[in-house]
Amino acid sequence: MIQPTMDRRTFLSRTAIAAAATIQPGFAHADDSPLAQHCIDRVEFRTVSVPWPRQVGRNSRGGIHGQGPKKLRVCVLHTNKGATGWGQTQGKTGKPEQLLELVKGKSVADLIDWATGIRSEKYHAVDIPLHDLAGVILDQPVWAMTGAKEPHLTRVYSGMIYFDDLDPADNPAGTDKVLENCSWDYDYGYRQFKVKIGRGNRWMPAKAGLQRDIEVVNAIHKAFPDVDILVDGNNGFTVDTMIGFLKGIANVPLFWIEEPFHETVADWTRLRDYLVANGRKETLRADGEAKPDFPVLEELQKDHTLNVRLEDICGHGFSKWRARMRRLTKQGIGVSPHTWGTALKTVYTAHFVGAYGNAPTIEGVTTMGGDVDFGENRIVEAQFHPSSDAGFGLSLPALS
Repeated sequence: MIQPTMDRRTFLSRTAIAAAATIQPGFAHADDSPLAQHCIDRVEFRTVSVPWPRQVGRNSRGGIHGQGPKKLRVCVLHTNKGATGWGQTQGKTGKPEQLLELVKGKSVADLIDWATGIRSEKYHAVDIPLHDLAGVILDQPVWAMTGAKEPHLTRVYSGMIYFDDLDPADNPAGTDKVLENCSWDYDYGYRQFKVKIGRGNRWMPAKAGLQRDIEVVNAIHKAFPDVDILVDGNNGFTVDTMIGFLKGIANVPLFWIEEPFHETVADWTRLRDYLVANGRKETLRADGEAKPDFPVLEELQKDHTLNVRLEDICGHGFSKWRARMRRLTKQGIGVSPHTWGTALKTVYTAHFVGAYGNAPTIEGVTTMGGDVDFGENRIVEAQFHPSSDAGFGLSLPALS
């Protein structure tokens, strides 16, 4: 159980006026910056539950995904003045005392520049907790730390439409189960569905699997004509099987196509040419999530063969994403950092996009129950609204 030096809300109320007086670009590195007045004096890890509202099934590569994180490890950073920031970690963090050795005694300003992100890649593991902590100390939401007066809002899609027609294995539920899940997500507030495809890659004979993919997408479009459909192949297709799929859904508009195959210039160029020649010029082409080949991705975006980048918000890094945004925006390349796994990552991405814009949509990972209070982070009229509370606006019981 966390025993904070000072209640998070009490700390915020005491620092709001002082922080507001000093939040301006000239204070990013100044000795009298609010961040410079706080030093890390304690680090702890906690396990939290952020479950999904239903079991999520298979995709083209992996088996049943389950019901969401029940024991997700998060890191809480404490300062000598009673501030706390927390969030998911990434990569190897070791034990709390090992991480503490890395950051203990350093001011928060030594670790993170609120205007750009972490000051060294060696702090990558706590990139998210440091952003939350900086926001708490400055009494600003993360999206506002770049100077944004209002958050850029964008659409949000449900990322939970998997191969639930194939389970249980001894009595498959069929397409109606997928439609039932779509109906739940529609009632929740989504007006975009990302539909997993690629059943023929592993779970069904190739021809039958492709036909089921076609059947499912056509059925969703018929049942929810006002919903944007995105499709995600998880690298389970070839160019030819992807073209076969597109021919089977010729009357279904597609918002985007994600990771049909592992990225190569030849394959994506051929698919782009097919899309342009067959009335799908406006369908977005998104890649970069799984084991991204960065030189290939950079080559593909030069002529907009690829026009949305997807690297993970935590795995790639919140600060790395921040560093790339000016260039990507100038190039006209959209962004939608991958969030699958936890609803926390959807919030992190919403704050990132809230700061910079340039996102056609973001991935929604729904949670129900669990340990985290999501506060004002929520879907409103099919858009994701990031909280205006300090940091990411996410609360753990002992921090509130």
